[in-house]
Amino acid sequence: MPSVCLCFQVHQPYRLRNYSFFDIGRSHSYYNEELNRVLLGKVAEKCYLPANRILLDLIRKYRGDFRVSFSITGILLEQMEKYFPKALDSFRILADTGRAEFLSETYYHSLSFLFSQREFRDQVRMHRDKVKALFGQTPRTFRNTEMIYNNDLAKLVENLGYRTILTEGADQVLGWRSPNYVYQPVGCLKLKCLLKNYRLSDDIAFRFSNREWSEYPLTAEKYAKWVHNINTAGEVVNLFMDYETFGEHQWQESGILDFLKALPCEILKHPDFNFLTPAEAASLYHPVAQLDIPHFISWADAERDLTAWLGNHMQNDAIQTIYGMEVKVRRSRNPQLMDTWRKLQTSDHFYYMCTKWFSDGDVHKYFNPYRSPYDAFINYMNVLTDFSRSVEDAAGA
Repeated sequence: MPSVCLCFQVHQPYRLRNYSFFDIGRSHSYYNEELNRVLLGKVAEKCYLPANRILLDLIRKYRGDFRVSFSITGILLEQMEKYFPKALDSFRILADTGRAEFLSETYYHSLSFLFSQREFRDQVRMHRDKVKALFGQTPRTFRNTEMIYNNDLAKLVENLGYRTILTEGADQVLGWRSPNYVYQPVGCLKLKCLLKNYRLSDDIAFRFSNREWSEYPLTAEKYAKWVHNINTAGEVVNLFMDYETFGEHQWQESGILDFLKALPCEILKHPDFNFLTPAEAASLYHPVAQLDIPHFISWADAERDLTAWLGNHMQNDAIQTIYGMEVKVRRSRNPQLMDTWRKLQTSDHFYYMCTKWFSDGDVHKYFNPYRSPYDAFINYMNVLTDFSRSVEDAAGA
């Protein structure tokens, strides 16, 4: 019986304000609080609230046959608590049904595994504790920032006690194999890996409202037939995407919310199909093979690598600078400095500096507050210059 695994990434960063060279040494206020509040309200009204209502209705309608999962960043949970508690409550209601799994990830949606395993462990622990406090669940499944993954990450995640990990079903690592099975990361004994079916996921996330697409318009009935075609060639269909797809990236006028509402009915018309959460799928299905991924992959852009965040000199300079402060920030024992340092690790800051403006250009423009990657770099480095002075002052105190 093939299973469909729906998993939504839910994230909004703390965006920086316009911080000029002349602000350095004069102001330690880095964030655009008003923009963060307004954008969260916009996304909550267009996506989180209506989509959560639809999912709740589906869970109740299908009496346990419909399940869903979320990976919500710690910094978004903070912002919902502060700016939009109604949205947070709507996720809590879903958690209370027992049919929604909440995943673990880095609290600050950071690239910490690439630069500091100590920081990575700290952020994973912080996020796990936050999820448990807000939703009453201790996460069993791990999803790294932007689905960044390799063998070493899998081993560390297994050592942290997780039994399921998600990543991209990238062609360069799968080759002839299918993403529609459970795999075991090489070197792991207990951890199982679920791979995103990127073609089916991206049909919804990126192509749904594209009138130039040969399959436009995409209906729930048509899409369910594509899923059903996997019946004899797979065990689990992993549909992973940004939650903001529903109502924000794809506007309500495109029919995306109606599509979400109709999809479970069409999927469940086939008697062999059901819905499971990632932890349930990993528990039910046995690995068909070991998966050896020595080099980093991600779910970003056509390359499915790290170049969305580390593809040019600006990005590398910025990220090396922020992680180069770790020893001094920790030595300061200043909670406020630590929190600021961690917010400045959020992957979005480096994503805004990306200079790849080809097939993936429109994706990089989502909620981007900068006119160009160069503006993003200059603004970020101005902030880092001021922040580094505060760190130096604290370390020398």
